[in-house]
Amino acid sequence: MIPTLLPALEQHGRLKLGQADRDRVLAVSAATIDRLLGDVKVAASGGKRRRAGFYSAIRREVPIRTFNDWNSPPPGFCEVDMVAHGGTSVAGAFIQTLTMVDVATGWTECLPLVTRDGSLVVEAMKHAQSLFPWLLRGVDFDNDSAFMNDVVVPWCREQKLEVTRSRAYKKNDQAFVEQKNGAVVRRLMGYGRFDGLETARTMGRLYAAARLYVNFFQPSFKLKEKRREGAKVIKRYHAPSTPYQRALAHPKVTAAVKKRLRDQYRSLDPVALLAEIRATQEELGNRVDRRAARGLQRACKTPAPATAAAFAKTLGRTVQLGEPRATHRRPHRPYKTRVRMPSKLDPHIATIEGWLAAQPQLTALAIVGRLSEAAEQLIAQEPLGDTTTAAPWPGSVDGSGYVGPDPPTAPLVEQAGKANWRDRSADIGSSAAMAPSG
Repeated sequence: MIPTLLPALEQHGRLKLGQADRDRVLAVSAATIDRLLGDVKVAASGGKRRRAGFYSAIRREVPIRTFNDWNSPPPGFCEVDMVAHGGTSVAGAFIQTLTMVDVATGWTECLPLVTRDGSLVVEAMKHAQSLFPWLLRGVDFDNDSAFMNDVVVPWCREQKLEVTRSRAYKKNDQAFVEQKNGAVVRRLMGYGRFDGLETARTMGRLYAAARLYVNFFQPSFKLKEKRREGAKVIKRYHAPSTPYQRALAHPKVTAAVKKRLRDQYRSLDPVALLAEIRATQEELGNRVDRRAARGLQRACKTPAPATAAAFAKTLGRTVQLGEPRATHRRPHRPYKTRVRMPSKLDPHIATIEGWLAAQPQLTALAIVGRLSEAAEQLIAQEPLGDTTTAAPWPGSVDGSGYVGPDPPTAPLVEQAGKANWRDRSADIGSSAAMAPSG
């Protein structure tokens, strides 16, 4: 811009430079401009100095891993992602859910974060390490600045964790965690806005119960192979199983870990876990819609039913009208009842049913053929009416409704073998009546 702006500034008296200074300004480089204007930019930004290109440099240091690069890793390699609970707006601070999914077994851990911050991500990963039955070996992030920073990446490397990232704008590179974001997090939390420390604690209780139910009692499919035949993609899946079952069947999981998982499985009550999940969802639902929560001054926790039958009877009934839930959805509206239009086959329904009773193998084409034959017989039996003597329309001469002057007659060549234009209506009517039998 300098070669363009400098002559205009000198012309209007905005700038006066000597020949030597003018030559230096025209020859200055972009790097020199940034260096000379560094203090001016800091003063313009309110005294804050921006570290240009810092996160991009860290991002470039982390290698890329795609979906096809996993090659059946042992337990401990996780995909990590964040789910935003900002509702319809991303303004301000709101809670984020850190989701970690083990690629080998599908073991899922979800942890709430009050804000998007690298230090909170590190604390959540430390807590997740104590929740996983095995040690973490590697983490795969996306290109979010909450992960690609000077806090998270160095900490992972200090913990001897293999750090990789997905390609930009390629969601399928993190297919495992993206699937759990929808099947677990969104199913539990919905799409409302959550913020505040108390809400984060409630979400922590919800995830504490949900992790046991999802990992021990909720089966899921896992892709076995995928191949392409032309334009068709064929996918094969393993039999559905829980992450707990996959961990017991995996040869890389130690016997001590398997024993600890079996003992924990025997101590879990799925009905009590579901009751805790539902009670926490009700509390979170009240926090989503404050207006509906004004009239609900009751305890958030409900006692767990004693038996599975008692729990099943309460499904769909414990939430009263007007009470919000975190997983609220639009009520199902039945389709509008459509009025059945009359059909030309209605008079022949009894006949068709009799044919099908006698010959169940009768096809639709055969039925249509029989109906056509019956129609032809009825038409052949009816006497042809005299259309030429039909009563004319009021105010017309020939029954056509035309009351203007007579049109010019056609040439004699066209009239040979035909009636004149006044009798064409009778010819057309008689030919239409004979068409079905011809």
